[in-house]
Amino acid sequence: MDEIKQTLMPEVKQKNKPLTNAQKQQRYRERQKAQGKKEMRGYLSAEALVCYELIQQQTNWSDSIILSNAVRLTYAAYKNGQIGLLNNWLNEHEL
Repeated sequence: MDEIKQTLMPEVKQKNKPLTNAQKQQRYRERQKAQGKKEMRGYLSAEALVCYELIQQQTNWSDSIILSNAVRLTYAAYKNGQIGLLNNWLNEHEL
């Protein structure tokens, strides 16, 4: 009888449970880490938030691109001995 049921009724596919948001986020973070990316978190000062909004509006860059470029530009200023000049300019322009 079981053999007849198996031939007449196709196998019922097991449905995978949908992933929770936390599981999706974990998988995303793992993929990013596997690509050699590092997650950074922080809070923007009021001055930095104004700069962020202007950059985002004019470039349509994502948060990740803005942060990556900010770090790269700061590093370039440091390597070229211009970090003091950059800080003075930011302070003079109240940014």
